Amino acid sequence: MLDGVLFFPVTPFTPEDSVDLPILSEHVRRGVDAGAGGVFVACGTGEFHALEPREYADVVRTAVAAAGGRVPVYAGAGGSLPLARAFARAAAEAGADGLLLMPPYMVQAPAAGLVAYVTQVTAATDLPVIVYQRGGARFDVASAVEVARLPKVVGFKDGLGDLDQLSRIVTAVRTDAVAGAKDFRFFNGMPTAEGTVPAYRGIGIDLYSSAVFCFAPEISLAFHRAVTTGDDKTVQKLLAGFFHPLIALRERTPGYAVSLVKAAVRLGGLDVGGVRPPLIDPAPEDLAELARIVEAGRALVTAEAAR
Repeated sequence: MLDGVLFFPVTPFTPEDSVDLPILSEHVRRGVDAGAGGVFVACGTGEFHALEPREYADVVRTAVAAAGGRVPVYAGAGGSLPLARAFARAAAEAGADGLLLMPPYMVQAPAAGLVAYVTQVTAATDLPVIVYQRGGARFDVASAVEVARLPKVVGFKDGLGDLDQLSRIVTAVRTDAVAGAKDFRFFNGMPTAEGTVPAYRGIGIDLYSSAVFCFAPEISLAFHRAVTTGDDKTVQKLLAGFFHPLIALRERTPGYAVSLVKAAVRLGGLDVGGVRPPLIDPAPEDLAELARIVEAGRALVTAEAAR
């Protein structure tokens, strides 16, 4: 069962550009120790797009070992249909508890094609699957219900932010005789999801990805406590003083949703290396601003704890 703050670790690389498995193990262990409710490895923040299949299998196996059965470990899968099926099988062999099925890359597909894609990937694995809607992978209400009915699909993650459409999907799935009869979960998958958590909670979606947990679990957990206990004053303070400035910095450069997170992990003392092209590491002035934003966020958490 997934609950609480969901941790999406970065994938560390060595100076020679190989995956640094010992650092990954430490990164995952620290996150689980800090109180993550689940680990999602080799997903967007983990640069799934930049991993070849052997690296992917090593990353998933390492994360599973580091988590040690304390929380569920989900692995990313996606890309072309043959590769998505191969990643799904590799994740199962590596001990993952489930899959986050990301969109096919560089294609605009109709809803019927997306349903066929999800159907064929889920047929290749016994793992439970969360379907990720973002980019060119856009489900309408009917197709969302159709994939939710698939026996192995257990969740739907949204990275589009169209709350009107999403509200209709949530209602349709939850009232459907088949999909609504199982423990089906919805997730907020927007970049820096905390910025939209209040809006998503308004349509009944409580679970969300927290990239911030990678480098500042104390801020991520403080926000989660505030939002789940109805402490709106603290929620607004953290949004205004930390999350919204971080979002503004993230929007300066495409790909900063990943590279800023990785840079912040490095600033925290864990050498996870840089990002692989086509992403780029943050400019020096952006790194300096990132450090100021994180320091301000930690100060806010300290001040709220002392109240």
